[in-house]
Amino acid sequence: MLQGPYGGLDKDKPLIRLPFTHFAVGTVLLALTGLLACLALSLLYHFEESTYTHCHVPNYLPSISASISLVPERYIWRGCIGLHSAPRYLVSLAYFSFYWGRFARRRLELLLSALALLCGLAENTGLLLLTYVASTETYSVHKNGFIVFIASSQLHMLITCWLWQVIKRHCIHPEEVTSYRWKLRIFMFNISCCIAAAYFFNRHNKYCESGIYTLFALCEYMVVLSNMAFHMTAFLDFGSKEVMVATRPEDKRY
Repeated sequence: MLQGPYGGLDKDKPLIRLPFTHFAVGTVLLALTGLLACLALSLLYHFEESTYTHCHVPNYLPSISASISLVPERYIWRGCIGLHSAPRYLVSLAYFSFYWGRFARRRLELLLSALALLCGLAENTGLLLLTYVASTETYSVHKNGFIVFIASSQLHMLITCWLWQVIKRHCIHPEEVTSYRWKLRIFMFNISCCIAAAYFFNRHNKYCESGIYTLFALCEYMVVLSNMAFHMTAFLDFGSKEVMVATRPEDKRY
C-alpha cells in the first residue's frame, strides 16, 4: 500500500512503514548488487568460461547471460532478482494508480497508462524468465525471456516519457519537471546503448573480430544500468509517500 505521510493511520494498524525513497533505493540495489557480484566473480574466478565465444577470438568482458549462467553466480543473481521482483510489481501498480488519478478524464492517457502497466508487468516477468532459465539450460526460453524484457522495457520507457510530458504541461510540483527530464535523458541513453549493442553483436557474429564482443558486453551493461536508473526515478515521483503493510483492526464487540 502506498500511503501519504499522514493519511489513514486512524483506520489502519501499520505492521511495516517504510519511506518510499528507502523502498526504491533498496529495490534497485538488490538488482545492482547481484549484477556487480556476478560480473566480479566471473572475471575473478571464471574468466575463460565467461568470456568464451564461438569465434575463439580474444574477449575481455563477459556478457550478462554468460555471467549469470555460472555457479555460484546464477544463485546470487536468482536470489537478488527474486527478492527484487515483488517490489517491482508493486511499483507498476502504484504508477497505474497514480496515472489513473491524474488522467481521470483523458481517455488516451488512461489507455496508455494501462499499456504502461502491462509493459511493466511483462518487463519484470521477462526478467524473471531469463533469470531462472539460464542460457546454458534452455537457450530458446532464455532468449525469448530476454526479448520480452528488452521489448517491453523500451515500450514502457517510451510510454512513460509520453505520459510525463503531459504531466509536465500541467505540473504542480517542480519535482515532476525534474522527473520528466531525467526519464527522457535515461531513455535516450538506453535506446542508444541498445542500438550499439545490437550492432556489435551482429558484427561479432559476422566477422569474429577481436574485442568486438567486449564492446557488446559493455553496451549490454549500460542498457541494464540505465534501465535501473529509469526505475530509480520513482524516487522523485513518490518521494513523499510511504510503503505500508497494515492490518485492519478487529471490529469492536459489545
